[in-house]
Amino acid sequence: MNEIPSPGSFGGCVDLQIDRVIVASFEKATVSVRCLRGPVRRGARFNRLSGSAEAIDLTMTHAVVYGHRVAELDTGLTAFVALRGDGVQHLISGASASGWQVIQGANPSP
Repeated sequence: MNEIPSPGSFGGCVDLQIDRVIVASFEKATVSVRCLRGPVRRGARFNRLSGSAEAIDLTMTHAVVYGHRVAELDTGLTAFVALRGDGVQHLISGASASGWQVIQGANPSP
């Protein structure tokens, strides 16, 4: 299994599929996602964007499921998440010719 390199003491590979970028500014975005590999915990860092060579360094600052803030997303759940950091401008809504965009990263150590 290939581990995704991540800064500091992060571990546990996680994937979020981007459905829709709702609000984005220079360094933060609110995004509708589906958790493909989790659980994804608050503070997870994402450093890889599927189908792209663009560099990203995004941190999930919070997640909302059915109107409630949650500390983590389990595999299969959809949610609104807040992402902060470098690379927000590379996130795109929906499926492209190459498929759905997926951000990959790691959870913070407990």
